[in-house]
Amino acid sequence: MYRTKTIPTIQASNPKFAKDSLLSHLKEKYLQIRAQSEKICQPLHLEDYVVQPVVDVSPPKWHLGHTTWFFEKMLLEAFSKDYCVYHPEYNYVFNSYYESIGKRVLRTNRGNLTRPSVADVYKYRAFVDQQMLNFFDTRETLSAEEKTIIEIGLQHEQQHQELLLYDIKYILGTNPLFPAYQTSPKLQIETAPKPLGFLNVPAGNYTIGHEGDRFSFDNEHGRHQVYLHDYRIGDRLITNREYLDFIKDGGYRNFTYWYAEAWDWVQREDKQAPFHWHFIEDCWHSYTLEGLQPINLNEPVSHISQYEAAAFANWKGMRLPTEFEWEVACLLHQPTIPENSNFVNQENHRPLPATEGNYQFYGDLWEWTNSAYLPYPYYKTEAGPLGEYNGKFMISQMVLRGGSYATPKDHIRPTYRNFFHPHLNWLFSGIRLAQHA
Repeated sequence: MYRTKTIPTIQASNPKFAKDSLLSHLKEKYLQIRAQSEKICQPLHLEDYVVQPVVDVSPPKWHLGHTTWFFEKMLLEAFSKDYCVYHPEYNYVFNSYYESIGKRVLRTNRGNLTRPSVADVYKYRAFVDQQMLNFFDTRETLSAEEKTIIEIGLQHEQQHQELLLYDIKYILGTNPLFPAYQTSPKLQIETAPKPLGFLNVPAGNYTIGHEGDRFSFDNEHGRHQVYLHDYRIGDRLITNREYLDFIKDGGYRNFTYWYAEAWDWVQREDKQAPFHWHFIEDCWHSYTLEGLQPINLNEPVSHISQYEAAAFANWKGMRLPTEFEWEVACLLHQPTIPENSNFVNQENHRPLPATEGNYQFYGDLWEWTNSAYLPYPYYKTEAGPLGEYNGKFMISQMVLRGGSYATPKDHIRPTYRNFFHPHLNWLFSGIRLAQHA
């Protein structure tokens, strides 16, 4: 059975049974996160919702539908008695990579989905949201499995909110008119960051991985010890000014700085600068979410592939940190998130120069490490569809740490492991250097 009728405005019904404070908390969090996804899309024109310029970019409309499908498929169908799916074809349209759930539209073909319309996708969201409110309001408590699925669903939608901003920036930034996504308040970023310094970490055995009751993904589990030699790690991110020196010194023309695979990529793609950089009238410009602008030399350099990050580090006579070195340095030197960290909550829409007391471990830009994305000791894949969430991607990808200016503040933690293929540069990524002590 399925429904395709007109959807009423969401009504937060008076809870009849909500005796468990966790229910109220999750309901409030659900509404806030779902509203944030739609807020991100508010500045878009209708045509912007459907574009898929490259395989790595999904249309904004698809993100809105997929995050809705996740709650419908994983929770409502499984745990709501007599639930009827909204539309029988939406499982095929909005399933991303879950082989155990059934066939799906190939990732490369998401841009061909002119139907369902944007209006239909918003109706789908409204319907599932109302069903979720009913779910919260008709339960006295949640089972452990229900709680886990809801938590993962919320974290999953926050991940897609960040991907939404990546994809929106790609869509608008490759438009020949370079339209602005949104104008932010005028930021005071003229002050040059402090000279690059280094934080010392002594040799020793350190424990890696998540512990505690706070939510974490399975790829953070399996706490284990690693031995680290003495090392030093940069006390801020690398800036546009510093990266421009690499370009001017022929960094993209000298193979000695690059992995063999990376050098093939540079030549094949004719790389000369970071993604979204354009050399116009003898001046480097970059596309920002506020439109095309001359590069701000004081900002952290962004849209850097792992190939480029490693080549820059080689040029400097240094290296990228391993993910273990990054985690230990973060926990030793800045274990809590500074108030002036730059997350999506601030709506700055760009990375900012380092400020006093903030080493930029959190927010601004995801930081490439020199670690392959692999399972920790004792890693165990969950049963069922959620077992496909992380484990199946533990090959040919590199780990990033720290979050970005598109990451929600309550989403990040020192043990969070992000991962992408090393050639990708449309994400909000940057560089932190390391060296042996």
